[in-house]
Amino acid sequence: MEAFDFSYYHRDLDPEVLQRTSLLQELKFTRRLYEALDAIIENSKDGFFITDGTGRVIKVNRSYEELCGIRREDVMGKHMTELEEHIISESASLMVLKTKKPVTIEQKFYLTNRTAYITSSPVFDAHGEIMMIVSNNRDFEEIDHLRAQLSHSRALASEYQSRMDAIRKQLYEKPDIVAEDPKMLEVLYRASKVAPTDTTVLVTGETGTGKEELSKFLHENSRRSKNPFIKVNCGAISQNLIESELFGYEKGAFTGASSSGKMGYFEVAHKGTLFLDEIGELPLDLQVKLLRALQEREIVRLGGTRPIQIDVRVVAATNRDLEQMVAEKTFRQDLYYRLNVVQLQLPPLRERVRDIRPLAEKFLARYNEKYHYKKVLTRQALHALEQYSWPGNARELNNIVEQVVIMSESDQITARDLPLRGSGGTVHHALFDLSQPVDLPALLERLEYGYIRQAYEKYGTLKTAAAALGMNFTTFARKKKNYEDKYGDSTEFEPF
Repeated sequence: MEAFDFSYYHRDLDPEVLQRTSLLQELKFTRRLYEALDAIIENSKDGFFITDGTGRVIKVNRSYEELCGIRREDVMGKHMTELEEHIISESASLMVLKTKKPVTIEQKFYLTNRTAYITSSPVFDAHGEIMMIVSNNRDFEEIDHLRAQLSHSRALASEYQSRMDAIRKQLYEKPDIVAEDPKMLEVLYRASKVAPTDTTVLVTGETGTGKEELSKFLHENSRRSKNPFIKVNCGAISQNLIESELFGYEKGAFTGASSSGKMGYFEVAHKGTLFLDEIGELPLDLQVKLLRALQEREIVRLGGTRPIQIDVRVVAATNRDLEQMVAEKTFRQDLYYRLNVVQLQLPPLRERVRDIRPLAEKFLARYNEKYHYKKVLTRQALHALEQYSWPGNARELNNIVEQVVIMSESDQITARDLPLRGSGGTVHHALFDLSQPVDLPALLERLEYGYIRQAYEKYGTLKTAAAALGMNFTTFARKKKNYEDKYGDSTEFEPF
């Protein structure tokens, strides 16, 4: 807070009037400053206790009243010798008067039975004499509470890190799943907890988020891993065939049936895992039979009467809102609760941004090997992928990487090569997709560097390149050097 110089703007006034006015202004400023400092002390979390140079109390704040259990009116003006051994165990202020040095002690407050650290510091006048002693206090209970919070936070962080390390170790042996983002790692941790059991799991998430891969992860980490993993897409089988596909049929069950009958997927998956994808597409009449199979652990073939015992772990998946379907009576409530013993919700790719880059690199390696290329994604292209909203999730990312590997002209895949949806064959809309946080200054900086570099490459001289961009020569040269020092001569930094 800077004092107002009244005299500078009123130099033509009478000197005596000017002096009185200036003093008045200074007094008002000093009062405002005092009030501000007093408010800071009064609202401090620490207790403040101030004495004059003789050891008499001149200031106590609200936190000190609470800590000590006294009212300020009861101690103001009293000498510290009157408080010592009656209200406090010993006075650090009296020690400062003797040593003329800062003192820190552990102090006991008798009225509240609390203990605090007290630091008392002398304030000297122009002649080297103590004019006041300022003491600040921090309650032991609060310190212990903060220590406990810190210890708890460290324990949680250590536990979380242990979880993530265990999951990553498992993933090294299962390259089908990529998980670097904390949201995905947390899902995999929960999956690893439920995998060894036989409980039914409902995997939910948008199309293309990897529900089948997560279901395989559950199977591969279960005691059934040596036995079949059978996938059934309930939405891809016609309604008049799905019952026979799931539960099998006896000979002569219907026209065109095999003369020897046929096992259904439940029997094929015996001792293993049955993955029912798109479970929300299952017709209502079949939902009853599925519920019975889950509850009784037996099925009856179509056209048969003999119950067949099954030992199958069921994992169901859907991208639909089953709760809403229950409310609309298009999905049985009892089946929903039977399937939803444990639910694993897969986050969409736009919410697990840290997985986009490793996924893209994984798909790139796959298609480089398949099509015998050695293509790489530039940093600009990877940044564009991270900025895109991915309505089709990991499946869309896989398709885009395959397409760009085939169609790009150069081994260096840039953002311009990416056929991102809604971008007209370029990356413009992806870069300005606001569904994710955007580092606008960084984008503008990259854009400017791209034009500066290309202008210099085209015109060959700083002066001509600067003129082509409408920039001052000195500014152009300075920015070119700064960007080169920061980014190097990377071909990624081209105008978008």
